Amino acid sequence: MKVYLGKDRQGTAQHVTATHATVTELTRKIEGHGYKLYMDNFFPSPELFDDLVKKQIYCCGTVRPNRKGMPQGLRPKTTKLKTGDIRVRTRADLTAILWQDKRDVCMLTNIHSTPAEGNFCNEGGKAIKPQIVMDYNHHMGHVDKGDRMANSYSISCCTFKWTKKLFFHLLDLAILNSYILHSSRGGKKMSHRDFRYTLLRNMLARAGPERRIPRQDHLTLNLTLPGLKYAEANIVLSHLRRS
Repeated sequence: MKVYLGKDRQGTAQHVTATHATVTELTRKIEGHGYKLYMDNFFPSPELFDDLVKKQIYCCGTVRPNRKGMPQGLRPKTTKLKTGDIRVRTRADLTAILWQDKRDVCMLTNIHSTPAEGNFCNEGGKAIKPQIVMDYNHHMGHVDKGDRMANSYSISCCTFKWTKKLFFHLLDLAILNSYILHSSRGGKKMSHRDFRYTLLRNMLARAGPERRIPRQDHLTLNLTLPGLKYAEANIVLSHLRRS
């Protein structure tokens, strides 16, 4: 596991962006296996998708229209769309679409076939989602649901130390994964909240009763004074608390 600490220009090639380098590093172990990768609009760009497809990694994701390499004709400021309108631009196996729902949705993919342009609404006047959008929502929805479940009963505490936040976040994910495994293996049906209560009770039962450490109110230090044979000074420190 590698923790993402923000832009690392020292480990980034000069001809690519920091986000491009981050995705390239994280996908290094799945190169050449034909995996499909879905990502949000923080990472995608035509250059990144072209680079990954050479390594047999196929991608789909929302994309910011002002990314370098994106078609000028798909920028919302230059294109006025009605609800249900789809605009498409293609280059080789790379497809970029701009779809109008309640807001503009710009997507980039080399997984899907090119959709038709036009206006697509149902009888109620609502926009019909393209297959690209439905697949994206399906796969990214699991990520959003996982984050929501992990944060519902988070054990993290308020702290400015990122190492502590990372530890508690990983602990939340470990508990969530345990709950998913418990549910998928035919375990007793229970809610995520009840699973955490059960886990806590089992951990306390395994730990046993609390062991009390007697308080030490006095500490005696024997110091040998230099120059005086067998001389000792007794220093008593009262009300010393164990830290």
